[in-house]
Amino acid sequence: MSRFDAGDPVRVRDDWPEARGRVHIRTPHYLRGREGVVLRLLGAFPNPEDLAFARPAEKVPLYHVRFAQDGIWSENRPGDEFLVEIYEHWLEAAA
Repeated sequence: MSRFDAGDPVRVRDDWPEARGRVHIRTPHYLRGREGVVLRLLGAFPNPEDLAFARPAEKVPLYHVRFAQDGIWSENRPGDEFLVEIYEHWLEAAA
């Protein structure tokens, strides 16, 4: 079961596991702490952060999340947005 539905506002966790020795993180630095909107659930897939080290990997929901480009990159036009695949454990509800 997934936590988020299409249209839900979410925030990418502002967490830096690399600073604690975790070396295979699948969430872009430039999105951490940023807000977006869930576009759709893509399904549940084995957690790649565990698979990278041949550890048992639970299936984790994966979402398409839409972000406005302004505030992230300066090279944009008004209304530009982009779509990113993000695993549920990196998302939290936004206000």
